[in-house]
Amino acid sequence: MAEIHRGSWLRPTKLELLTAWMGSQRWYAAKGSQPHLELLSAWRLGDPAGEVGIETLIVLDRGGPEPIVYQVPLSYRGAPLAGADAALVGIMEHGVLGPRWVYDAT
Repeated sequence: MAEIHRGSWLRPTKLELLTAWMGSQRWYAAKGSQPHLELLSAWRLGDPAGEVGIETLIVLDRGGPEPIVYQVPLSYRGAPLAGADAALVGIMEHGVLGPRWVYDAT
């Protein structure tokens, strides 16, 4: 079960991190546009060892000519993942856990 740290914070937020990353992805439909994301839903999977967080975000993007919904699976780690630089979405600071390396979980 994933542990939720109520009252904590993330910098940048998940949507800020995705906004900065998503527009440059090959699968992003509104090429040349800045994503404008809204979180529709999300679910988390827990790591019994507590080392890796896995979450899928469902986001609505209004940045292109037509709104589009994306399913974006992410993994969160307390240290860089060797050999996964190409999948790095970015680094967030968590108010309780400290730095979190966020990866495209696909």
